[in-house]
Amino acid sequence: MSVGDRSPSAEERRLVEALRARDEDAFVQLVRLHGPTMLRIARLYASSTAVAEEVVQETWLAVLPGIDGFEGRSSFKTWLFRILTNRAKTRAATEGRSVLFTALSDDELADAEPSVEGGRFHGAAERWADHWTSSPERWSERPEASLLSHETIAIIQQATASLPPAQRIVVTLRDIVGWDADEVCEVLGITATNQRVLLHRGRTKVRRVLERHLASSLPQA
Repeated sequence: MSVGDRSPSAEERRLVEALRARDEDAFVQLVRLHGPTMLRIARLYASSTAVAEEVVQETWLAVLPGIDGFEGRSSFKTWLFRILTNRAKTRAATEGRSVLFTALSDDELADAEPSVEGGRFHGAAERWADHWTSSPERWSERPEASLLSHETIAIIQQATASLPPAQRIVVTLRDIVGWDADEVCEVLGITATNQRVLLHRGRTKVRRVLERHLASSLPQA
């Protein structure tokens, strides 16, 4: 079922009706609920945090008069974030920083990049052709404290920030914000195939950086 088929929850319907009645408390509740994520997503498009904050403000200014036109064919969250991403794209375009998502997706889809470097497997002429030269470390066997350390989290954030724009946005929405695939496709207006490939490419690059970081932190024999 796509996001477009998801009707608002009972709580969303309550908040929407309260917002239509111009209930200030409902507006404050929605800002607290969605504001931090809105700012994070706007920042993916904007040139600075200040610009991202303006985009979020513009979105809320569009939501207030537009709420009467919300028909409930999708969730309020999806409707809200569509407005946000459209505003963010428009602001980026005025700054000459257009994120042409479809074009970027086509470029990245055409770039056939393996998930793992070929050198990590035995060659075709070797006894164990196409098998790992050495098995990759299982992250589940690493101490949790190591994986969740501030340094490791910073490495992941830096790696994500360095991704190409389309990959960065998809990885951020899926793995940091926590959206599911349908939500990402619906809000960004991309196909399920593009979402899946962009997520895979982005995760592969982040994992590669994290893997090198974790390997370098192992005690030397």
